[in-house]
Amino acid sequence: MAARNHNIAELRALDVAHHLPPHQDFGLMRDIGGARIITQADGCYIQDGDGVRLLDGMAGLWCVQVGYGREELARAAYEQMTELPFYNTFFKTAAPPTIELAAKISSLLGGDFSHVFFNNSGSEAVDTAIRMARYYWQVKGEPRRSVIIARVNAYHGSTIGGASAGGMKAMHDQGGPFVPGFEHVMQPYVFGEKRDDESLDDFAARAADAVEQRILEVGPQNVAAFIGEPVQGAGGVIIPPEGYWPRVEGICRKYGILLICDEVICGFGRLGSWFGFQHYGVTPDLVTIAKGLSSGYLPISATGVSSTIVETLRRVGSDFVHGFTYSGHPTCAAVALKNIEILERENLVGRTASVTGPYLAKAMRALADHPLVGEARSLGLIGAVEIVENKVTRRRFGGVEGKVGAVVRDLCIKNGLMVRAVRDSIVMSPPLVISLTEIDQMVGTIRQSLDEAVPVLRERYPEAA
Repeated sequence: MAARNHNIAELRALDVAHHLPPHQDFGLMRDIGGARIITQADGCYIQDGDGVRLLDGMAGLWCVQVGYGREELARAAYEQMTELPFYNTFFKTAAPPTIELAAKISSLLGGDFSHVFFNNSGSEAVDTAIRMARYYWQVKGEPRRSVIIARVNAYHGSTIGGASAGGMKAMHDQGGPFVPGFEHVMQPYVFGEKRDDESLDDFAARAADAVEQRILEVGPQNVAAFIGEPVQGAGGVIIPPEGYWPRVEGICRKYGILLICDEVICGFGRLGSWFGFQHYGVTPDLVTIAKGLSSGYLPISATGVSSTIVETLRRVGSDFVHGFTYSGHPTCAAVALKNIEILERENLVGRTASVTGPYLAKAMRALADHPLVGEARSLGLIGAVEIVENKVTRRRFGGVEGKVGAVVRDLCIKNGLMVRAVRDSIVMSPPLVISLTEIDQMVGTIRQSLDEAVPVLRERYPEAA
């Protein structure tokens, strides 16, 4: 379908005059004259209003699993809108696609996950999990169990609840005070936090044991749950060492604490399994999902809830006073169902595990010889490149982390690849439909951009030369 004839200059002016974008410096957006206007997308590519085409190495925002331009998703939305565009789920009512999607998600989660609670965003899914975990313990007669343990540098959304659960200092420095009852422990960040004299097994044990230590400090009788992403996405694609997650699960079971897996990024095939907890072989009690659920075509999220929790809440005989106007929105549910159908029909989860994921890993390993690369890592179709001044000592440019990631990111974008900078790393999460040729293009553009960054960074930080 041909793009509409937009007046890009006018749109950029209107953007500055009226639009406040998320996670942006409002002054900077004003000073640069407004956002880049994205007008078209197809497959793994996006195009802006000036006709510049970029390979989308971020799948939108970690979410467009099936790629852009899927007409059958548009048809699913149209057909549902003509039949029943919207109705709520508050009045003891539900629409057919909402129920069908709940059943489908339950089957994909497997195990004891019998039920699903619908929300609109990943942040809301996290808020639901937090409230449900705390309410579960109230119903069990243990209302003191309200503390949620999470990790430093974790991202669990931008609502007050999600930001409180998350462990990002930049978020906690703005808009507080935040909700009490959250504790944060070390993240399993091998590149940044493993000691030189530690084995991977020892580091995995130390990072997991930090959870147990905090449980004991707070008192097990006060802890409701531990929450964590299988792989920390927005934190910088922090891939934990083998053994970390089974050990964390064992600690939770030891103290009777609920385990919440935040699958907003990892879910729907990103790691090569339907969900990240399946990749790591653990069994959570609550699961938060969003992004890949509809491939970003419409906003929808869900919280998977184990039968143990559901049956406990059913016995209480009163409302769970929580939910959203658009919880279980029928049009969003219809699109999500069709999206899952595409994922299954094209075997995109299996392809990620057996073809594209290993191919990306091999391509990433080839970046290790670059003078700026401290580490290039990936799992399935998510990865990161750590940028350092000194490969041996892992020293950062300027001696402080966070100075140069944006430099390389901007060069990648100039060279036709949309990626994201997280501190001093370049992170990627391409659509699951990406071809091997496009993986080569993505990694090749990162190498080209790193090459172009060398003289820029050496001039900016002459002490590194």
